[in-house]
Amino acid sequence: MAVAENLINAPEFTVSELSSALKRTVEDNFGHVRVRGEISGFRGPHSSGHCYFALKDESSKIEAVIWKGVHYRMRFKPQEGLEVIATGKLTTYPNSSKYQIVIEALEPAGIGALMALMEERKRKLAAEGLFDERRKQLLPWLPEVIGVVTSPTGAVIRDILHRLSDRFPRQVLVWPVKVQGDGSAEQVAAAIRGFNALPEGGRIPRPDVLIVARGGGSLEDLWSFNEEIVVRAAAESHIPLISAVGHETDITLIDFAADKRAPTPTAAAEMAVPVRSELMGEIETLRRRLMICWQRGQESRRNELRAAARALPAAGELLAIPRQRLDNAGGALSHGLRANTHAHFRRFVAAGARLTLRVLRGQVEQARHREQVCGERLSLAARTLLRRRGDRFAGLEARLRASRLANAQAQRQTIARSRERTLRLAERAERAMLTMFDRMEARMNHSGQLLAALSYRSVLTRGFALVRNETGHPLHAAADVEPGTRLELEFADGRVAATAGADRPVLMQPERPKAAPRGPRLPKRVAKSTDQGSLF
Repeated sequence: MAVAENLINAPEFTVSELSSALKRTVEDNFGHVRVRGEISGFRGPHSSGHCYFALKDESSKIEAVIWKGVHYRMRFKPQEGLEVIATGKLTTYPNSSKYQIVIEALEPAGIGALMALMEERKRKLAAEGLFDERRKQLLPWLPEVIGVVTSPTGAVIRDILHRLSDRFPRQVLVWPVKVQGDGSAEQVAAAIRGFNALPEGGRIPRPDVLIVARGGGSLEDLWSFNEEIVVRAAAESHIPLISAVGHETDITLIDFAADKRAPTPTAAAEMAVPVRSELMGEIETLRRRLMICWQRGQESRRNELRAAARALPAAGELLAIPRQRLDNAGGALSHGLRANTHAHFRRFVAAGARLTLRVLRGQVEQARHREQVCGERLSLAARTLLRRRGDRFAGLEARLRASRLANAQAQRQTIARSRERTLRLAERAERAMLTMFDRMEARMNHSGQLLAALSYRSVLTRGFALVRNETGHPLHAAADVEPGTRLELEFADGRVAATAGADRPVLMQPERPKAAPRGPRLPKRVAKSTDQGSLF
């Protein structure tokens, strides 16, 4: 009985009060904790952006949640089946009476988990073809501008610049980024895409080759170069890219997506440019070889020319036969000129013999005959042309007459239709005018009746008179009439002149109507209350 009484006397809690008390107890006693376990039930971020899953080991499980903002800032994202170490705050969820951990930081549990995650991500990206050798680009032999994506404060950039200055000085553009920690992967990817976005021939020169470099470190330190965003940016780069992350034994996923992998940043600088002194020595060797080849060619051509000159005959031998032909032609020139003159003379004489008077007359007659024939043909052609023109004009005249008749007929029909339409419109206008006159006459009669009804003359017919003063203005009160004033009285049947008497007329007060006898008093009506509220 005592126990029952004690239970009855115990204070009562509502469910919300009890849940709040448990929540405060759990949060006060535990606060921030680090929990190691395997991620279970993770299906990616919720539509709200929050992540819900569980952490489990061999015998227990605890619910976990990552809020949207924290998940966005996380460098290491949760994945199903991955063993992790979660740092967060232990709290309760009153709606389902369970406790959970609100994770603020997440990291893999050991190197083995990171390697497993890296291998899984490598298989995924390789299946997409990002590591295909056919996608690799050849490095330029001697780039003009070299772009470097690295930290501006580390020893890596100094090593690269020192090696470039030793081998072959080139223009270097440095895009400073974080190479470790939160946000470093995004900065590296943005730098690669930023170099690729530079226009050709712009104010800032576009690099011919890119070097993504970082010094050595642990797998956790180099993890930014295993992120998908960095690997995809390297694979999408249109500028040849050299990966120089870590030392020779360090392997990251960007090494597989890059066009060339360098074991160290210094080796990347050596891959980017050749050795200037070696190039100058090679150029000098080529120059000497070219000079020797040219000299040998000149000597060979000189020998060939000498041999050809020895095989040629002497100038006298070459000109002997042409000189003999010239002498023979000079000797036969005078005889040829005389023969040519005689031939032309004979031809002239033959032509003069043919030019007699009879021949000229015959030619004149032939010309006159041809002229006569041409005149007859011309007159015949003129008559034929005139006849054809006359026939054509007669046909055109007939067509014109027919068209004039057709046009006159069409015009008469158009005039007849217009006349009929005009007559119809005239009839309609006449009917409209008669209707309008009837309406105006009715309106005028109505206005006359209204005027007669409102006129003062209808009042005069009932026995009243209108009093006017000398100027013809109507008088409305007895106070307006002075003694001796000339008045004019208008009756219904005429007007009469009058003069006001010497005595001032007495103003009569209108009698007040007597009050009606009072009946029994009725009780006052009580005003009905309108306080009924409002529907709106």
